[in-house]
Amino acid sequence: MIFEFLSGYLSIIIFLFIALALSIGFIVINFALSPNNPDPEKLSAYECGFEAFSDSRIKFDVRFYLVAILFIIFDLEIAFLFPWAISLGNIGLLGFYSMLVFLLILTIGFIYEWKKGALEWE
Repeated sequence: MIFEFLSGYLSIIIFLFIALALSIGFIVINFALSPNNPDPEKLSAYECGFEAFSDSRIKFDVRFYLVAILFIIFDLEIAFLFPWAISLGNIGLLGFYSMLVFLLILTIGFIYEWKKGALEWE
């Protein structure tokens, strides 16, 4: 009985094993063949603003969190506005007003970001 059950899933199990073997193989090949000679430009601070190899328990500016919140605000807004705009004729006034409430909440978050100074970078 168990063999009949597993025979239906045999192709999926084979596919998973092949995918796992390829993934592990590519990672091993990458570590074995890639050059390991980083120059000072690679090790310098990029966009985060602090050094890449320092103590992980250092305090850093709260503006990094505020920028992340700002990204989430605009990302969510765009992700929900497109389907809403396409189906606006079908959802009626309830859908329209619920999106206005959603946009009001996002606007409050944006005003909070603005007041905290996340848009002004030194």
